[in-house]
Amino acid sequence: MSKSHTPSKKSPPSQSGSSILRFFVKMGIFCGGLVLCGILLAGMALALAWPNLPDLHAMTDYRPRVPLRVYTADNVLIGEFGEERRNVLRFDEIPDVMKSAVLAAEDDRFYEHGGIDWMGVARAGLTNLVSMSKSQGASTITMQVARNFYLSSEKTYSRKFYELLLTFKIESELTKNQILELYMNQIYLGHRAYGFAAASRTYFGKPLSEVTAAEAAMLAGIPKAPSRYNPIANYKRAEIRQHYILGRMQSLGYLTHAEYEQAMAQKIVMKPAEGTPAGGYAIHGEYVAELARQLLYGIYQDELYSRGINIYTTVLSKDQEVAYDAVRDAVLQYTRRAVYPGPEAQLDMPDGIENNPEALDEFLDAAFEKYTDSDDLLTAVVLSATPNEIKVMRSASEVISITDKKVLNVVARSLNPKAAEDKRLKRGSVVHIRKFGDGWEVINMPAVQAAFVALSPQDGAIRAMVGGFDFYRGKFNRVTQAWRQPGSNIKPFVYAASLERGLTPATQISDQPFQLTAAQTGSKPWSPKNYGNTYEPMLTMRQALYKSKNMVSIRILQAIGPQYAQEYLTRFGFDKARQPAVLPLALGAGSVTPLQLAGAYAVFANGGYRVAPYLIDRVTDSSGKVLMQSKPVVAGDEAARAIDPRTAFVMDDMLRGVATSGTAARARAMLKRSDLAGKTGTTNESVDAWFSGYTPSLVATAWMGFDQPKSLGSRETGGGVAMPIWVEYMSHALKGVPEQKQRPRPEGLIVDRGEYYFSEFPPGQAVARLGLSAPAPAETDQLGDFLNDLVGGSDKSIRVSPNVGASQQAPWTQQIPF
Repeated sequence: MSKSHTPSKKSPPSQSGSSILRFFVKMGIFCGGLVLCGILLAGMALALAWPNLPDLHAMTDYRPRVPLRVYTADNVLIGEFGEERRNVLRFDEIPDVMKSAVLAAEDDRFYEHGGIDWMGVARAGLTNLVSMSKSQGASTITMQVARNFYLSSEKTYSRKFYELLLTFKIESELTKNQILELYMNQIYLGHRAYGFAAASRTYFGKPLSEVTAAEAAMLAGIPKAPSRYNPIANYKRAEIRQHYILGRMQSLGYLTHAEYEQAMAQKIVMKPAEGTPAGGYAIHGEYVAELARQLLYGIYQDELYSRGINIYTTVLSKDQEVAYDAVRDAVLQYTRRAVYPGPEAQLDMPDGIENNPEALDEFLDAAFEKYTDSDDLLTAVVLSATPNEIKVMRSASEVISITDKKVLNVVARSLNPKAAEDKRLKRGSVVHIRKFGDGWEVINMPAVQAAFVALSPQDGAIRAMVGGFDFYRGKFNRVTQAWRQPGSNIKPFVYAASLERGLTPATQISDQPFQLTAAQTGSKPWSPKNYGNTYEPMLTMRQALYKSKNMVSIRILQAIGPQYAQEYLTRFGFDKARQPAVLPLALGAGSVTPLQLAGAYAVFANGGYRVAPYLIDRVTDSSGKVLMQSKPVVAGDEAARAIDPRTAFVMDDMLRGVATSGTAARARAMLKRSDLAGKTGTTNESVDAWFSGYTPSLVATAWMGFDQPKSLGSRETGGGVAMPIWVEYMSHALKGVPEQKQRPRPEGLIVDRGEYYFSEFPPGQAVARLGLSAPAPAETDQLGDFLNDLVGGSDKSIRVSPNVGASQQAPWTQQIPF
C-alpha cells in the first residue's frame, strides 16, 4: 500500500507581495506623518520665533562700542580704555584686496548664496565624515554677522536655530555689501582689535588702505582663531594660514600668478602702531590717562568705555615725555649708587639647553612671562658670569656679552664666588639689563620710587605728571595718593605766616640747639638737629631760609603759634587734619602730596592766588561735540586771593635767593636763569627727598623715596636726588621761554637797608629778634615786647630756651591772639 503525500503549505505569490506593499505603504504614511509633523512643528517654531527675532536697527544704524580715548592738550593719544578698539570704515573705503582676502578665507560664494551655503554645508559634512572629526565648519559671513551682533557663542540647538532664522532675516533686509561692511568692521581680530582697520594698525602700524595682498591675507586668516592665528601670538601659524589664503585668492582669480608669487615672497614686518595695545603710545602718559579715567568714571560709570568719549587733558606731550625720562633717569642713578642686591630670581637652567634653540627659547619665554621688562629695562637670563665677563640671553639667537669694567664694578660683589647664594650672579640668574652708551649694563629693578608734577601757576593746569617709575608695576599714583612728610619743603609757608605776624626777612633769630624735656612735651624729650649738626649763633630769617636751618624754623613757629600756622597753611590748599599744631610742624612733620606742594608753591609764583590744580580741559563725544569744558580760577581774580600780595612778593624774593645762593643754587647754576625760585626738602634720616621750584610761568615738585618708608641713605638729600629731576625737566620745558622779571613791588611794602617791611610793621616796630639776648634799650621794639610777654620770656625779646617759662606749658599750646 502506497503512502499518500500531503503537500507543504506555502503562501500564494500574490498574498506575499501584497504584505510587502502594505508595509511600505504604512512606512510611507508614517514617514509622511513625521515629515508633516516636522513641518508643522517647524512652522509653529518659525511663527513663534520670527516675531521675537531682534530688530536690525543696530545693524542698519550701526554704532559700534567705541572706547574712551585720552589725549594731551596738543592732541597726542596717551590712553584708551574699553575692550574694543576699532576704526569704522564705509564699504567703499575698504580696499578691494582686503575684501578679496576675506572672501577667499571665509566665504568665497558669499555673493551667490542666500545666507546659507548649502554646497558648503554638504562639502563640510562629507569632509568631517571622512575624517571622523569636526575639522570643517560651514558658517557663512552672514551667519557670523548674526552671531557677532546678537547671539552668544554657546553651542546649543536653540541658538543655532535662531542663528539660521536671523541669517535669513539679515539677508532679506540688507544688501550683500552692507553685510560685508558690517562683518569687516565688527569681527574680532585679536589684541583687542575689532575690525580690519583697527587690526591693520595693531599689527602693521598702517591704515587699511595701504595693506598689500600679503598683509591682507595675514589679516584675513585671523578670524579662524584670533588668539592662535594672530601674527603676534604665533607668527609661524599665522604665516601658514596666510599662505593658504593667498593660494585661494589665486585660484579664485583675485590674484594673478605674478601677484601671488610677489605676495608669497614679501617679508611681513610687524610694527604695531603707537596708540594700540600692542604698540603702546607715542609718549608715556599712563598716570595722566588713568587719573583722567577715574575723574570721568564717577560721571558716566561703565558707559564711559563704549560711548566714544574723548578726554583732552592739560598735559603737554613734550613736557610729559621729558618728565617721564627725568624720573626714570634719577631713579636709575640712585639705583646704581646703591649696593647691588643680587639677581631678581635664580632659575634651574638645564645643562646644554643652549645647544637646543627651540628648547632654550621656550625656557626663556617662561622666564620673561613671569619677570617682565620695564620699558628700556630688559629682562635677561645669565648664561655665564665671571669677574671679567657676564653673558646674558634674551633669546637663543641673542646672547649679550658685558665686559665694561665700570658696569662690572656695580655688580662686583655678586660676581665673587664667595658671595651669598641669593646674591650671586651665576648661570640661570634672572637680571635686568639696559643699554649703556655703546654697550649694556646690569642693573636691578629699582626699589626706590619717585614722582613729579608740573603745573601752570596762572590757572593750575597740570603740564606733566609722573606718578612712579613704572605704571605697569603698580598704578599707585604718588603725585596724588602718596601722603609723605615734606621736610624743609614746608618752611616757606611757615615763614610766610610769620611775615603777617610782624617778623621780617631781617629779623635776627637764634640758630643754637633747641630741646624740650619730656615734661614740656608731655611725652618724650625732643632734641631736633640741624642738617650736618652745625649751628650758628644768629641768622636773619632770609639767611636761615637760604641755609634751611631747622632751629630757626622751630623758633619762628613757636613765636607765631603752631595753631595759627596750622590754620594759615590751609590757605595754600594743605589739609588741616594732616598738619598737626605742634612745633615739629616747622620741620615738615605733617603730610602732603606732591600735587599739594606744587599747588601751594603756585601761590608764591602767581602773586598770592590759590588756583586749584586741574587735569581735564574738555570732554567731547565721538562726533567732537563738547560735553564739558573746564573753567578754572585764574590768578588775578581777587576771589581767589589766598595771602597778602606783599607776603607773596617777599617770599618770592626770598625763594629766588634760595635758588641764587642757598640750598637750591645748583638749579640756577645749571639752568642759567635769574627767574628761578625754589626750596629743597629732606626729612629725618633722609626718608623723603623733595625739591619744589618755579618761574612765574611754571611750577613743579619732585619727590623721591621708598613706598614703605625707610632711609634713602645718610648722604641722600632733596638737593641731590630730587632736584636733578626738576632741573632736567625745566631745562627742556623752559627752552625758548624768555626770562621774566619779578613782579612790581606791591603797595604797603617798605624797603629799608635793602630789606622789606610791611607798612604796619615798619623798622623799629617789627619783630627784630627771636631767642637772642636783650638788645640795648634804644633798640627795643614794642611788638617784640608784646610777643615776648605772651610767650613768658623775661628779657624783653622773643627768646626760646630749654626753660620755656615759669608755666612749663608745652610751647605749641601758646598762640598769639591777633
